[in-house]
Amino acid sequence: MARLGLHTFAAAPKWDVAAMDVLLPRLRAHRVRVLEIPLLDPAEIDVAETRAFLARSEIEPVCSLGIPPSIDVISDPDKGLAFLEPAFDVASAIGAFALSGVTYGTIGRTSGAPRTRDEFDGTVRFIARAAARARSFGLKLGIEPCNRYETHIMNTGADARAYCEAAGADNVFIHLDTYHMNIEEVSFAQGLADCGPFLGYVHLSESNRGTPGAGTVRWDEVYRVLAQIGFDGITTLESMNQVHPAIASALAIWRPVADNPDAVIDRGLPFLLRMAQEAGFDYE
Repeated sequence: MARLGLHTFAAAPKWDVAAMDVLLPRLRAHRVRVLEIPLLDPAEIDVAETRAFLARSEIEPVCSLGIPPSIDVISDPDKGLAFLEPAFDVASAIGAFALSGVTYGTIGRTSGAPRTRDEFDGTVRFIARAAARARSFGLKLGIEPCNRYETHIMNTGADARAYCEAAGADNVFIHLDTYHMNIEEVSFAQGLADCGPFLGYVHLSESNRGTPGAGTVRWDEVYRVLAQIGFDGITTLESMNQVHPAIASALAIWRPVADNPDAVIDRGLPFLLRMAQEAGFDYE
């Protein structure tokens, strides 16, 4: 059965166990079973403290990141793998099943031109190498298509499927995000369908990255299709209510995305649960 998650950017710009302890009663009230922990700086994570929190809260972790502008994985894949290595280590150590996000290239970098064949092939090679390294840590690797303003490498579910098929690694999955889909896909239904068997994780993100239900995302369609395809993985509310300074500029987060920060959790999560129920999509 599917699990409902929350990206910790909804509450804090960095992983903060004390803040999560305070938040825990609200998470339980809203049936949150998963927390997405950003690993932009894995050294910030106290592994022992995090494992203890996850054990006592019975929360499942998933980890994510985006590769920074200083790294070009096509021209210097070794540097890209070196960046991912400590994140793989921490993700594995805290018991996450995957490292996901923009694991295949630089978030916030575009060429101003269509993706070239060399860029596709170079990205495929990097994904294959990163997947092999992830496997050595017992992890899966998620790849998240992003909108055209953040990358020209991978924008849609169909794009991501092409990379999965070309990389040929059985531990790579597609991580869709409704914020990016709202910009790039012809419909939510088509974007979800285009992933085929590779769909493994879904960000539930409003069109303005704020509170679900306060934007233009067609949540009825999203949940109807998830129910139709029998998706039984993790769907995570991602709001850029607070964001790590390492990626704020790349994501163009320069103003609050919600007038009331508490509304993201206390209105957004109940809204998503209600939309899921109406569509016949079941959460634990």
